[in-house]
Amino acid sequence: RYTGDEPFASPDEARLFVENYDHYQRYGYGRWAVINKASDQFIGWCGLKYTPAIKESDLGFRFFKSQWNRGYATESAIACLQYGFKQLLLPRIVGRAMKENPASIAVLKKIGMSYLQAIELGDQPAALYYCESPSILVSLA
Repeated sequence: RYTGDEPFASPDEARLFVENYDHYQRYGYGRWAVINKASDQFIGWCGLKYTPAIKESDLGFRFFKSQWNRGYATESAIACLQYGFKQLLLPRIVGRAMKENPASIAVLKKIGMSYLQAIELGDQPAALYYCESPSILVSLA
């Protein structure tokens, strides 16, 4: 609903996507599965995605609705920022969220991202946020 992406047509289509996901080989990083340590269950994903056409690293996250409002997006997003700035030495990380998704916008703000501009995602109004300073990590640690 809030991603701008079309859903997979079938479980087989989703499986093929995962099997062919090559961002780690091509760019050295990508999206991560998020596992609940207490239950050992997959609850969603979070991570950085490099888009070579615009030379940009994007922070993204998606969680099952049953996992919303538990702090998982914020916790995993902070870990991704730390990894991106400390290990990958990225100069800037962006985040995008649909205007109709105030929860994701709140996460981007909470982790220290700043509003940059209005954009569209899948023909829907959205917002682009960014973080350029690893100094934000001091306040998040």
